[in-house]
Amino acid sequence: MDINTNIQYLKGVGEKRARLLNKLDIFTVGDLLRFYPRDYMDWSKTTSVTAAPFDANCCIRAVVNHKPKGAKVRKGMTIYKTVATDGEALMDITIFNNKYAAESLEAGGEYLFYGKVGGNLRRREMISPMISPVENGLRIRPIYHQSAGINSKAIEKLVRQAYETGKDYFTDYIPQSLRDRLCLMEVNRAIYELHFPTNEDMLAEARRRLIFEELFIFQLGLMKLKGNRKESTPVTIERDFTDEFLASLPFTLTGAQSRAVRESIGQMTSQYTMNRLLQGDVGSGKTAVAAALIYTVVKNGYQCAFMAPTEILAQQHYKTCLKFFKDTDIKVSLLTGSVTAANKREVKARLKSGETKLIVGTHALIQDDVEFNNLGLVITDEQHRFGVKHRGALSSKGNRPHTLVMSATPIPRTLALMLYGDLDVSILDELPPGRQPIETYAIDTQKRPRAFNYVKKHLDEGRQGYIVCPLVEEGETDLAAAQEYSENIAQGFFSGYTVGLLHGKMKPKEKEEVMARFVSGEIKLLVSTTVIEVGVDVPNSVIMVIENAERFGLSQLHQLRGRIGRGQHKSTCILITDAQNEAAKKRMKIMTSTTDGFKIADEDLKMRGPGDFFGSRQHGLPEMKIAMLTDTAILNEANRFAREIIIDDPDFEKEENKSLREGIAHLFSGEYVMN
Repeated sequence: MDINTNIQYLKGVGEKRARLLNKLDIFTVGDLLRFYPRDYMDWSKTTSVTAAPFDANCCIRAVVNHKPKGAKVRKGMTIYKTVATDGEALMDITIFNNKYAAESLEAGGEYLFYGKVGGNLRRREMISPMISPVENGLRIRPIYHQSAGINSKAIEKLVRQAYETGKDYFTDYIPQSLRDRLCLMEVNRAIYELHFPTNEDMLAEARRRLIFEELFIFQLGLMKLKGNRKESTPVTIERDFTDEFLASLPFTLTGAQSRAVRESIGQMTSQYTMNRLLQGDVGSGKTAVAAALIYTVVKNGYQCAFMAPTEILAQQHYKTCLKFFKDTDIKVSLLTGSVTAANKREVKARLKSGETKLIVGTHALIQDDVEFNNLGLVITDEQHRFGVKHRGALSSKGNRPHTLVMSATPIPRTLALMLYGDLDVSILDELPPGRQPIETYAIDTQKRPRAFNYVKKHLDEGRQGYIVCPLVEEGETDLAAAQEYSENIAQGFFSGYTVGLLHGKMKPKEKEEVMARFVSGEIKLLVSTTVIEVGVDVPNSVIMVIENAERFGLSQLHQLRGRIGRGQHKSTCILITDAQNEAAKKRMKIMTSTTDGFKIADEDLKMRGPGDFFGSRQHGLPEMKIAMLTDTAILNEANRFAREIIIDDPDFEKEENKSLREGIAHLFSGEYVMN
């Protein structure tokens, strides 16, 4: 028997039970042993009857006074009662409808009772406790996820059955030298201790070992998948022109911006290619950092490409870059789908000749006929909207150019490391001075008229605003549907105001037209679903109402809120919800108490988990069996040692590293292809 043995051939399983285990994704003996407990019951530490806490699970060691007596209270319900003592105090034991458990108790016998203690200070009681003879019980017991037909106890029994062979099932993927350096437990010992812990310390060591393994193998796989090898590059940045660029600015960079520029230039002046993620909340000044890098790269004789996911964002970046470089000799061009054919030919010709130093554009930049003279830096905005292939397609137009990817989607540093394992991470964690925090309020639907009057007040002052709805057409009861909703308010509460509509079912060109009218100020109030562009800068937008706010995740609410508060005027976000469940109330509380995107992202990750947070399947993240993205310290450690190995032995040719291939292949379930 080995880890690939079909689970139905394990003693005590068979065909019928195998089908039940399959529902838990247990198909082989290896799957069973890697089906880790979700929790534990600690029967190893006992407490006295008088010291037992009320309403918290505990374990009490006590002697039964007399055989339980049964009494039928109604049809189908029998109660068994007895009394147990720990030698100092008495405790009443009540068992419901479990004749087997009641009859297993003998007068004078010593047992462990596990459960919640009730009663009062004079007399304690335990209702329906779990019971075990002392000789079987003084240990930490595993609790497994279960499904209909197979419970946690049955799974525990099967795991013990698998271990009866006494063999080591698993290859240890982590090289012995690294295990020694980090004092990591051997893998088979760790898995056994996770199922059947000797004590709390051994359980903690086993968890540390297995969490490290998963994150370490994941990081290695991601680095290999994305070709993360420190590559030398012919793009040599010999001189740093940052001071010259900063002297031309009418403002001073924040400490975080200065740090990001310093880290980036430091990499670009080395002999290796820079691959960096620049993360910053809305308004943190990512474009200024990008401009500083562009200035130095161009002054060293190279061209730069700046790619945005939509035409509006590309035009916005183009205008911003024109301002940054207006008093320089840096020629900036724009290339998008709507540029006329004649202009496209002219732009491409200037780019090929080297006359254009910075090209800003959309996917149009990666078309085959776009050629650069000497591409040195590639910048992509809102990285998650492109993906590695698009970034690679643009980079391939140069000879190993430097790469900066920017994102205003706050991602906890841990998740950023996992999603962008091939990138170094710079974080802009402070806002430029003068930016006012957005005031946020959560109200119920009864206060909606007051909120609308507040919106009107701002529109009458010449400002603009948004109303966000989670649906497009009627389909679910009591939910605001954007299409009908916008018609109703345009004819009702906001008659006399120009109301626009933006939703996901519109064609791209229609969306662009609506946004252009909003940017120009023609549309005063924009009713929208969640398709409002990330990064679109409309400084005159100062008020936002979000209907059915409970329908949005924390990060999504924060992204939506980021569409306002981009100018000098005070901005307000109003969340409307009648939801009373704890999760919704917690989200509203977080949103009204902070505007820090990274704090919100961390809370979102804790509340929803990595899959929901960022769509793990969509991003190719393999499923983790034990590691959590909140295991920050271990993740950072795993990342550091994975990088060490990739630099030292990128193809795992050393004898002690060969098993890493198997580990990566297993974790990525066939998605990984070795070079």
